Amino acid sequence: MINLILFGPPGAGKGTQSTKLIEKYSLTHISTGDLFRKHLKEGTPLGKLAQEYMSKGNLVPDQVVIDMVDDKIKSSGQLSGIIFDGFPRTTPQAEALDNLLASKGAPIRVLVELVVPEEELKKRLAERAVKENRPDDAKPEVIENRIAVYKAETVSVAQYYKNQNKYSSVIGVGEIENIFTNICREIDRSLLS
Repeated sequence: MINLILFGPPGAGKGTQSTKLIEKYSLTHISTGDLFRKHLKEGTPLGKLAQEYMSKGNLVPDQVVIDMVDDKIKSSGQLSGIIFDGFPRTTPQAEALDNLLASKGAPIRVLVELVVPEEELKKRLAERAVKENRPDDAKPEVIENRIAVYKAETVSVAQYYKNQNKYSSVIGVGEIENIFTNICREIDRSLLS
């Protein structure tokens, strides 16, 4: 089973590359944003619990998020692997994810970080705002804040997996196919170790 995290700041190209990786490696895509929307829409007990926190303006506790991830894994049947998108966002979430996957005998094999210069990220996010009709991404202050939050809260996840020798990085600038080839090389290398 190949479990991996495609990692990087907003605008790094994770969505574009995830689609290609899902197809090549027959991966199940787990996006915590999608899970939240599903559980809230269906009014599941986890959705109701998450709503309690969100309605007060609080972050949903890591354990609730992990329980949603566990529910998704259990309901997906036989898996050949998982690609995590937008998760984990913090080191405690990474630790909780590792504990969950260890209980299933299927640890994270590799975190692949897409490395993109900040000016390129800003340009991509502004372009995406127009192409995908995402007006918030058109505001420079929103883009700045998203990148700042990533640096302050999420970058530590990469270090967490570096400490486990499960980290790789790929330059996320250039032709989409070349970036994809480089990501696949890093995933394939992790499978040999």
